[in-house]
Amino acid sequence: MQTEDLTKGAMATHFRTLAIPAALGMLFATLYNVVDVYWAGRLSTDAQAGLAIGYQAFFVLMAIGFGLSSALSALVSNAKGSGDNSQTQRLAAQGLSFGIIATFVSMVIGWFIGPLLINLVSEPGAYRDAALGYFKFLILALPGFFLAYGGNGILQAHGDSRTMQRAMMVAFLANIGLNPLLMFGIDGIWNGIGFNGIAVATIISQTGVMIFIITRILKLEMMRSVNLAAFWPDRASFMQIIGQLIPASSAMMVMFVSGFVVQFALKEFGGHAVAAYGIALRIEQILLLPVLGMTGALLPIAGQNFGAQDFDRVRAAVLFCWKTGFAMTLIATPILLFGGGKAMSLFSDDPEVIRVGFSYLRVDAFLFPIYMMLFSINSLLQALKKPIWTLWISIYRQGFGVAFFVWMFISVLDFSVWGVWLGIATAVTSGWVLSLVVAQRVARSTMGGLLKSASGPPFTLAAVLSDK
Repeated sequence: MQTEDLTKGAMATHFRTLAIPAALGMLFATLYNVVDVYWAGRLSTDAQAGLAIGYQAFFVLMAIGFGLSSALSALVSNAKGSGDNSQTQRLAAQGLSFGIIATFVSMVIGWFIGPLLINLVSEPGAYRDAALGYFKFLILALPGFFLAYGGNGILQAHGDSRTMQRAMMVAFLANIGLNPLLMFGIDGIWNGIGFNGIAVATIISQTGVMIFIITRILKLEMMRSVNLAAFWPDRASFMQIIGQLIPASSAMMVMFVSGFVVQFALKEFGGHAVAAYGIALRIEQILLLPVLGMTGALLPIAGQNFGAQDFDRVRAAVLFCWKTGFAMTLIATPILLFGGGKAMSLFSDDPEVIRVGFSYLRVDAFLFPIYMMLFSINSLLQALKKPIWTLWISIYRQGFGVAFFVWMFISVLDFSVWGVWLGIATAVTSGWVLSLVVAQRVARSTMGGLLKSASGPPFTLAAVLSDK
């Protein structure tokens, strides 16, 4: 299987090759969840609520999978960029072994912790019962998620984001057929298993994604000579992976807690405010997909070049990412400012839900460029093997910042629901300033500076676009 050498060639080509498939893969992952929500709604509102709460509890476990993807993308891309093929092979093999062990540990922990989380955020009744049943089935999908995400990190480190895109496209199409089949069965032959059929469909489709990803990894040139001994757990390798994984996974956990804080704050403004925020987040996520693809591509590109100690190309990658990312946000901003209400109306016909959701999207429009820079700095810090800073930034922005500023705008300044949106905006903006300071200091200590070398001139647009 051919892989990309990201230490040579035009930045535009590398970003296009990595970012577009990654964004499409995330789009199909989002559409996959939309299919689940649709079919749950065909049963009842309780089923939809159970799906949302059950998946929320499952997402806590999934933070480990997201962290494993980032960890392996950073470590393997650094090793590949350095030209050390044996180290690249070892980290890839150890990453898969780590993923297997982490999966089974998480399944055991999840079996006990998941129901506690569900009980914490729900009331006794049909929707809690639905959530508990859905979650217990969904635990069996953890191997598929963990190993697929971890494996995707290995492939991204080799410049391959197409494999996950193709896998998620097939999974999305399979889910369209599996959901009704497993829920309602075949008339006159089989009655189906009801709501839990959604979870079983996820187990089947995500297991298929995992098998496809692992198959592609084993076809990598550097894996053709691998032997079984390379997969035996190695303490030093596991510590490297854990060192990269914990900050990234913890940052995801903090984001999860932040969502609870916002939902708690919105409760006093009524159910329509909670519903509006949920819908607005879906719209935001769809428009963010190109930005996420672009900033996600920065990690393996910067990682390979940092491993090769070509710091000029690392800086060039960051600047290209920002330049292109700003162009993307210029497209999204007017859509949110002027078309947010129309977008909300596609999901709800309640005028209050539309009004409140539109107010959030108008504030969100001005945050898009800041989100882009925050995501890119996170990717850069992971590529420089300094992921702990992503955790501290996340703790400030999504932990302390959101809670403090929302409280200040609502309780002290007596704002309405706008206080929640302005609190989020203040946390995001101040977190962006903090991330810029951190990125500059880390870059200065690891590669001589963020936008310019300590011993050289600053970069120009021509330098960013050059092929050298």
